[in-house]
Amino acid sequence: MHGMINRAIERFVRDTYGDETWLDVVHTLGLDFTEFEPMLLYETGQTDALLGAIAVQLGKTREELLEDIGTFIVSHPNLEAIRRLLRFGGADFPEFLHSLDDLPDRVRLAMPDLHLPILELREHRTGFFSLHVNSRGLGISGFGHVILGLLRAMADDYGALVLMEHKGRKTQVEILEVYLLDVAYAEGREFDLSNGTAP
Repeated sequence: MHGMINRAIERFVRDTYGDETWLDVVHTLGLDFTEFEPMLLYETGQTDALLGAIAVQLGKTREELLEDIGTFIVSHPNLEAIRRLLRFGGADFPEFLHSLDDLPDRVRLAMPDLHLPILELREHRTGFFSLHVNSRGLGISGFGHVILGLLRAMADDYGALVLMEHKGRKTQVEILEVYLLDVAYAEGREFDLSNGTAP
């Protein structure tokens, strides 16, 4: 597993629940280090054990934990670069949804060693979508819940009113249903395409 993923899990715990909670998880797992290096590769089993220990420590299910991590990735101020990468996918939430198919390739342009699930959006009728999250070959399940948390945060970011549900999985493909009720339900978060760097 790419160290960037383990590092994101670590940052979620530290920034949301504090360093003491993180150190308790490290102690539970018997790790001989307290920080994950983002550019190293780790055994997939270690990531599974890490998620399990955090879920127990926080009294959450694994699915709840993964969804919280997905929301954290988008909404935390320290991860603004990820939010910007996602916002470049479209001017509104429907455009963003249609850009998800290309997201893993866009991420690999910046980080060739970081492999994300294959995402396939299907539009069944106006405002009703299903998103297929294919984690085959990644060695860890549950990415659909991370994507669900990420989508909830992005809907808020765009100011869209959206109902979303994880519908389960078939083998390594998880299915999310997305009902877009109002594309401009509330005022979205400010987003400057130039990031204030343009003259």
